[in-house]
Amino acid sequence: MSILAAPSHAPRSGVRDVDVTIADAVAPLKIGPLQLDVPVVLAPMAGITNTAFRRLCREYGAGLYVSEMITSRALVERTPESMRLIRHHESETTRSIQLYGVDPKTVSEAVTMLVAEDRADHIDLNFGCPVPKVTKKGGGAALPWKTTLFRQIVEGAVRAAGDIPLTIKMRKGIDADHLTYLEAGRIAQGVGVSSIALHARTAAEFYSGTADWSAIETLKNAITDVPVLGNGDIWSADDALRMVRETGADGVVVGRGCLGRPWLFGDLSAAFRGERRKAEPTLGEVAAAFKRHAELLVEFFDGDEDRACRDIRKHVAWYFKGYAVGGELRAALATVLTLSMLDDLLATLDWTQPYPGADAEGQRGRAGTPKNPSLPQNWLDSRELQETHRAELVGAELHHSGG
Repeated sequence: MSILAAPSHAPRSGVRDVDVTIADAVAPLKIGPLQLDVPVVLAPMAGITNTAFRRLCREYGAGLYVSEMITSRALVERTPESMRLIRHHESETTRSIQLYGVDPKTVSEAVTMLVAEDRADHIDLNFGCPVPKVTKKGGGAALPWKTTLFRQIVEGAVRAAGDIPLTIKMRKGIDADHLTYLEAGRIAQGVGVSSIALHARTAAEFYSGTADWSAIETLKNAITDVPVLGNGDIWSADDALRMVRETGADGVVVGRGCLGRPWLFGDLSAAFRGERRKAEPTLGEVAAAFKRHAELLVEFFDGDEDRACRDIRKHVAWYFKGYAVGGELRAALATVLTLSMLDDLLATLDWTQPYPGADAEGQRGRAGTPKNPSLPQNWLDSRELQETHRAELVGAELHHSGG
């Protein structure tokens, strides 16, 4: 038996009492007929928020755990990869799927399929992708600039979803001179979405700088019929509480802050319930979580251990951030080939090494730098979709992370 045999539940990370910045528990979040015990949503991240990672995070705390972004065209065409990505484990009692699309008809067909085949309990639409390969075709964060197209996509999706709550996630806009979030929010509210999430950056900012939480407050003040959720720079439970307090947001969407830290959802659950505790895992507890993540990936990839090991490699730097793990061992973990090899490498760690504090916290993932967004030629000349742009939109349905 492996010395790192996976536990049947989340590893028991070290916990200490901490001061919380909100005295009382925060109210549960209602998204249509769904009620979340704590107002926390896992942000969709391509190549990250697959079933394996979602299951691991769920073992630590409550919330809504959304799938990685799936293109509506691929789903309608029933490509093998898209069909695999929409699968949920039986433990995922609220099945949440994020779709990305640029064509109202195709998006509606994808939503209709998910509903008719009982594959989702919640569907989210992505209008936040800042990746140049997407925005230069008019997709992602560039799309809400075309207000009629945006309305058609969201309205058609809401209609197709029926009783299933349909939500959207978006950015502030293309750049500081071309903000779209207020108008898009009002349109989305008007056609019946169940909630709106705002990443408080523009596409031009990518993930750089500091998220503009004041935009979340502005949107919350403008949208009165449905919940508004805030996203951006939530690295700790205290950040989440502070965002809610400062903006009035009904909940938070957590993305890069949980990379290599699934126990963050335990911190969030406790904080929003008004409890005073924070996970401070030893290196051994981190290693156990890392190993469990790898084993869940094997299951996700239908027993393909090689593929699972290739996938877990990108998580090495995130999990072991701040811990005294030598460069040679980190490199070996980042090239691991089998679970047995992973066991052997993790066994060489000092499992008693304590939590390193701030060095293990804070920003993770690539922030990038501000840049002029790539857009179709003359995209900004009109808020209406020009005929010349229709062909370019077809190429926008590429599988990229975004939000």
